[in-house]
Amino acid sequence: MTIKCIAVDDEPLALDLVAKFIEQTSFLSLQSKFDNAIQALGYVNQHEVDLIFLDIQMPDLSGMELARILDGKTASKKPKIIFTTAYNQFAVEGYKVDALDYLLKPFSYEEFLKAATKAYQFFENQSKNTVTKAEPGKQLDYIFLKVEYQLVKVMLKDITHIEAYKDYVKVHLKDKPNPLLSLTSMKSMEELLASDNFMRVHRSFIINLDHIDSVSRNVIHIGHAQIVVSENYKDAFMEFLGKWIG
Repeated sequence: MTIKCIAVDDEPLALDLVAKFIEQTSFLSLQSKFDNAIQALGYVNQHEVDLIFLDIQMPDLSGMELARILDGKTASKKPKIIFTTAYNQFAVEGYKVDALDYLLKPFSYEEFLKAATKAYQFFENQSKNTVTKAEPGKQLDYIFLKVEYQLVKVMLKDITHIEAYKDYVKVHLKDKPNPLLSLTSMKSMEELLASDNFMRVHRSFIINLDHIDSVSRNVIHIGHAQIVVSENYKDAFMEFLGKWIG
């Protein structure tokens, strides 16, 4: 699935950066870019656009005003919006117009990719819903990881554990001899893996609870890996273990 995007920002450097991020993301397709919201509105009225990366503070017509205009369109023709702005006071207002996400400048590619992945998951889920209605609150069963110069789709059920490694994380997969090395943080991985199946048990480890082979005292065994549960995460893990034993 490819998401058709436009970028709108009156700052040339910011506009070029968003365009660059879009072009290096495999599931996004940059259709055009605009330095004012009026031109962007004209384009949206004449072309099919799925997603707009939209600055808020712009002359003549602000990004928020454009979002309100687009909010009046029928659902099938209304593009989704990810706001890009230097002012965090607009966050609540942004969600009133059903924005998918909110990027606070200056943002990194990692932050951009998280927002873009949220958009991908939204559109894929929407596509599935045209065939069969999704269960309320059903979580998607995959994530995207930036590995070297490509995005890799990883099924959650295949992840055994995640290990911190300098500025990277190692994502260990079932039946794969070598982990995926991704330039991201453990905190970001916790957010991506917001699921009952995953638990952080150490500053340097997140585990998939479904892949635990055994537990001896404060050591978790997953395949050949032996992961120590640190004191800061012990209570939460012991609570899970009590339910597991029960």
